[in-house]
Formats: sequence, structure tokens, C-alpha cells
Amino acid sequence: MTELKNDRFLRALLRQPVDVTPVWMMRQAGRYLPEYRASRARAGDFMGLCMNPEMACEVTLQPLERYPLDAAILFSDILTIPDAMGLGLYFETGEGPRFRKRIDTLADIQALPIPDPQQDLGYVMDAVRTIRRELNGRVPLIGFSGSPWTLATYMVEGGSSKDFRKSKAMLYNDPQAMHLLLDKLADAVIAYLNGQILAGAQAVQIFDTWGGNLSADAYQKFSLAYMRKIVAGLIREHEGRKIPVILFTKNGGLWLESMADTGADALGLDWTIDIGVARSRVGSKVALQGNMDPSVLYASPQSIREEVARILASYGKGNGHVFNLGHGITPEVDPAHAGAFIEAVHELSAVYHDPSAVAL
Repeated sequence: MTELKNDRFLRALLRQPVDVTPVWMMRQAGRYLPEYRASRARAGDFMGLCMNPEMACEVTLQPLERYPLDAAILFSDILTIPDAMGLGLYFETGEGPRFRKRIDTLADIQALPIPDPQQDLGYVMDAVRTIRRELNGRVPLIGFSGSPWTLATYMVEGGSSKDFRKSKAMLYNDPQAMHLLLDKLADAVIAYLNGQILAGAQAVQIFDTWGGNLSADAYQKFSLAYMRKIVAGLIREHEGRKIPVILFTKNGGLWLESMADTGADALGLDWTIDIGVARSRVGSKVALQGNMDPSVLYASPQSIREEVARILASYGKGNGHVFNLGHGITPEVDPAHAGAFIEAVHELSAVYHDPSAVAL
């Protein structure tokens, strides 16, 4: 086992002392980087990039060559599980992900297999192993999955949706069918994330992108309940280290207390809630990750620096903060602005930590 040279990300997730606030960016390997666009062109298409472990490793490491980030995140897609269930994932230019088959009936759901991580998603496991080898202890590697509710929306809608009319119709008209789908997806996510952990992922994040579009009651029953099941089923220690779990519900600020009760180690926050308010609500139960509006990266480096300073001040002194954007970095961002953001986090955060408390 290669010793980690920089473990401040893992330490922060476990609310342990760090020297500066660690930082990474959702979608940090992506279209804003010219080197990523070149790799994707060589791969032919997005899925060609995802399904080639060497190329997935290449693009995972690209942002680390530019920036002093404190974590790498596996380059993949949240829809690999539905694809492995036989729905036929593809991407239409300008329209996002689509499926060749759509889930519409109870019989469709009953026929769905639970993918085997090694057999059906082996290319992801190979990518994790390849990335861990190439990182060589430089920073930790994050694995991830979509949440059951988020995956279900794509499967029932057949792709992206603005109003989730088919998913919500199933939820209210046939809750038994929706619960069966979500339960199967939870089992699949548990197997998938545990496979990533055994392959070398050192922390995992569950992306609940569309949970915030549910009513308060439906969120608890149809999203959070299944994420709670996933957290309970995950491997929490491997290679002699704890494996932190991050739960991220976009627009989930209303439900922080119940999210903190799932057993997750950290909650990801979008930019619609003040991080200081969130900290006061969850106390020391979980770490917090976030939460700058990605659009701030369109502003000047000085404005970016001021917003970083504001968020750091709002969180305040002490442990348990991982700096991130409130959602993924967008394709039109100037890479130099992303660099200014990361530099500001490291430079401005030192005063919020006690260096004498950090174990060397």
C-alpha cells in the first residue's frame, strides 16, 4: 500500500485537524480544459473515454497536472449502472444522455438485473486501479455513483428531463413499482461503490442531483431512505484507513439534519445555503463540503478571491470543511480562474486552522 503524501482531504472529511482547507472541484476533469477536449476527440466520444481505463486515467490526472488539488475523482458517468442493466446509454449532441430502452412498467423493473461490478462494470474497476497506480499516493482518489432517485429519473424518463413528469407520475400512481426500482438501484449502487473501494477508491460520493426536485415528504421516502440504505451497506474501512462517505443532494439545504443522520461522514452543499448556517444546524455530526457558486468562476480572480474569503469566514475556524463548488465547474470557465480559486482556498484558509494540532 502506497503511503499518501497529501491526506488533508480525508482528514477533513473525518473532522480531523488539517493545515489548510482542502479543495477539489466537481467535474474538475472536464470540457473547460483544452487537454480534456483533445483527449475526448482522440477517444471518439464520451463513452469511448469512460470505457477506456487508460484514457479515463489520463483525463482524471489532467487537472492535477495544472493545479495543487487535494483529491482526484474517478472520471466516469453516473449512468454507468443503468447502462449495465441493459438500457443502452448513448449521448446526443446538445441533448445530453439518452437510453435506447426506457423503464415504464412493473414488469420492466422486475426484469432488471443487478450488475456485477467486476463483470458488467469491469472497465470502471480497471480505471480505478489504473488511476490509483498512477497517482502513487499523490492525493486520495474519490469514487462515486448517482443516487437511486437520480438514476431512476433518467431510466423512467429515458434521459434528461425538466419536469420529471414520468418519474413523478410513477412515484404517485404506482409507489410500489417505484420503491422496487429504487431498492434494486440501491443494491446496485452498494455493489458498485464497494467494488470501487476494493479497487482503490479512498472516499466515495453519492450524487443526488435530482432529489431536491421532490417534495419534503417524497424526498424522505423516495430518495433519502435509499441513500441511508447505501451508506449502511458500504465498506467503511480498507487498506488500514477509514473510507469517508459524502452525500450530496443538490437543493437539499432544507433537509440537512435528516441527511446528517444517515451515517454519512460529510454532506455536500450547493450554493443556495450559507455554509455557516449549515454548520450551526448539523454541529459536529458531519463534515461539510462546498459551496461556492460555480458561476463565480466567470468573474475576475479578485472577485473569486473575495468570495472564497467570504465562504471561509462563514464556516469559521476548526475542522471539517472541504472546499468545493456548489455543483460542477462549467465548460466555459477560463482554466486560469479555476487556478485562482484553488490558490485562494489554500492561501486564505491557513488562519482558520491550528498548525500545532496537525499530526505530521
